[in-house]
Amino acid sequence: MTEPRLVIVDEAARDFRVHRSTLVDPTILERECRQIFDTCWIYVGHESEIREPGDFQTRNVAGRPVIFSRDSQGRVRVFLNTCRHRGAMVCREAQGNARLFFCFYHGWSYNRDGALVGVPGADSYPPSFRKEEHGLAEPPCVEAYRGFVFLNFDAKAMSLIDYLAGATEYIDLILDQSPSGRLEIIRGVQEYDVAANWKLLVENSFDDYHLLTTHKTWLDYLRKSGVEMKPPEQGHLLPAHGIGKELGNGHAVIDNVNFRGRPVARWIPIYGEAAKPEIERIRAELVARLGEARAARVADTNRNLVVFPNLVLNDGSSVTVRTFFPLSAERMQVRAWALGPVDETPSARAVRLDSFLTFYGPGGFATPDDVEALEAVQAGVHATHKEVPWSVMSRGMAKEGEQLNTDERHLRAFWLQWDRLMRGARPGA
Repeated sequence: MTEPRLVIVDEAARDFRVHRSTLVDPTILERECRQIFDTCWIYVGHESEIREPGDFQTRNVAGRPVIFSRDSQGRVRVFLNTCRHRGAMVCREAQGNARLFFCFYHGWSYNRDGALVGVPGADSYPPSFRKEEHGLAEPPCVEAYRGFVFLNFDAKAMSLIDYLAGATEYIDLILDQSPSGRLEIIRGVQEYDVAANWKLLVENSFDDYHLLTTHKTWLDYLRKSGVEMKPPEQGHLLPAHGIGKELGNGHAVIDNVNFRGRPVARWIPIYGEAAKPEIERIRAELVARLGEARAARVADTNRNLVVFPNLVLNDGSSVTVRTFFPLSAERMQVRAWALGPVDETPSARAVRLDSFLTFYGPGGFATPDDVEALEAVQAGVHATHKEVPWSVMSRGMAKEGEQLNTDERHLRAFWLQWDRLMRGARPGA
């Protein structure tokens, strides 16, 4: 029997709908784990989080515990955090530097390269047992793009660079903020759960339609602080307040006019007078290094990029790396980090972190509003999805050409890719 469609597209009627069971049904989540998280490139971490041989971070990625680390030669590695003997995790610390990964259950130990080096009572094993065959398992594919490390559990996956498609343009814009082209994760992580389906955070992360209502408190704060917010002059880099774009393979972006200010580009009153000379110096360096046009692109626009399925790079008042995984059909775990140029001064770093916490932090202006909104959506959908089965996502469908950031073409790009993969297509096909 043919499965019912969960995403309906009627181009003639300019109608796009998503079935709300996609947000509540555990069997749909099971299929997502197999057909999306097991076949797509999934973000693991940033190379700057593991600087020296033996450095490691443990985290859950696509439902698996992994050790994100550097081996004895300084190469980036990703190991599955499970002992080859009985399956216990061999590293139970969140981060650190290790010479060995030791399983507390029976004492098997593995070196930085993942090789099994210690087996208590090894002489009791038969001749067929060979330690070299029982090193820590690794995902079949691990690749990086400009410091961002991804894994793929599909051994036949397309290359990461091909998978990222047009998203690389926007990652490059972030990297251009640094004179050396190098960014680093700033120490510390925000971690919290949201009682909502993970796909709702995808939508929220690049949905500017909700800005004026959900984030009214933030906008009022900016205005009262003396921040001027007005449409750009004719001939600006972007129309109105910004655009929404598809980037291929389900990735999409909102590319916005910058009125909120950026600690790497433009001073606004909330940064304080003391920060003004530093921000002006940074802007001058951008112009000298990149030229007027590229510097304006880096400094005068900001963007929220979604790399399908679950990586968000918010390049706004600060740069935020956010990833999230489902804990159940109606709950997700979110992790977020601040990202900054390795070569910025302490005063610039202080402004960056203040911006990060003020807007994107769990206690900031934006994130609590968004969490409240998503949990309200989930509660409404949970209770009424049988009576009200479809969500409408057709904003902007009647327009020809460019779409605004408040339209929904970029949201539709995510859902179309989700639908293709859930119906058995392979990423990139």
